Formats: sequence, structure tokens, C-alpha cells
Amino acid sequence: MGIVVARRILPTRVRYELLLQTLVPGTPYDGPRVDALLRERGVTARPDGTRVWHLKAGEVELGELRENGQLVATELRVPLSEKTELVREVVGEALMLAALAEVRLVDPQLGRPVSIQEDGAVADQFLRTARYAGEMLGLPEAVAARYEAPPDGMQAGTKVLLALIAALLSLYFVVSFLLDQLRG
Repeated sequence: MGIVVARRILPTRVRYELLLQTLVPGTPYDGPRVDALLRERGVTARPDGTRVWHLKAGEVELGELRENGQLVATELRVPLSEKTELVREVVGEALMLAALAEVRLVDPQLGRPVSIQEDGAVADQFLRTARYAGEMLGLPEAVAARYEAPPDGMQAGTKVLLALIAALLSLYFVVSFLLDQLRG
């Protein structure tokens, strides 16, 4: 007879991930070249082995994405929050690094490579992800990004609709009264 041990499964940290990968899908990824450029930009390793990129707005964890044992991309893991300064800085810095390393920056959440003009789209998706994580998953690092409570009272559109219905009912009763007076 076996012993059943109950384990509490803790949620893993949810991060917003961006990928540095080859310009042409299917070609080999030059990880050492990207790593060298990252080291030049202040990437350090923690005692646990996690590599961290120190930027002005905060820290970004780095990882490796492997398929069938082959390195195919470098992951940039941005911690979730209600502020977009860090993710915008990461996009700008990663795009400069990507140009030097001749790789591309891809946002898997958007499903496409990103350019400097799209940092707003990345920031918007980042906030949606943070809000979802804060609201639905209850993650402490994203709690501040939860959706705000709906405002008390009726919304403006509902008020306009009710006023329109009241006006139509009033018009109906006035016309009915006048028609009854004419028939008289």
C-alpha cells in the first residue's frame, strides 16, 4: 500500500516574455553572440544561475528557449506590474541589441516580431497580461495591476437610453390624449 502525500502546487511566476531569435526562421541561432552583447550591457548571473539584465527601470530575467536540445532563442522575462516603463525600456534596448546581433525581437503574446514603433502595442499587451494575472490568477506581483471596480451608478449610455424611452412614452401619451380629445 502506497503513501499518498498531499502537495500544494504553488503558481509559478508569470512574466511577460519577449524572444530574441533568428531573422530567418529555421536558421541556426547565434546564442554566444547574443550572450556576449548582453554581458556588455551589464547582464550578471545570480548565485542560483539565473541571468539578470539590469536596466534603469528594473531587472529582467533571461532564459534560453530550446527545441530538441538546440538553442533557438533567448527569453527576456519582464516582471508584471501596473507600470510600463520597464517593458518599454526592454523593447528599446532589445531592439538595439537585436540589430547588432542580427536577430529579431518577437513578442509571442502578439504573435509577431516587433519594431520600435510598436512599443505601444507591446505595452498595451503587457498591461492586459498584468491585469489578467492580478485579477484572475491573484498573483501578488501583478495585484496592483488589477482592474478597477466599476463605477457606482449608471453609465452615461444607460442614462441616455432611459431618457429616450421616457421621451417616447411621454410622446405616446400626449398623442393618445390629443386623439381622444379630437374624437371627443
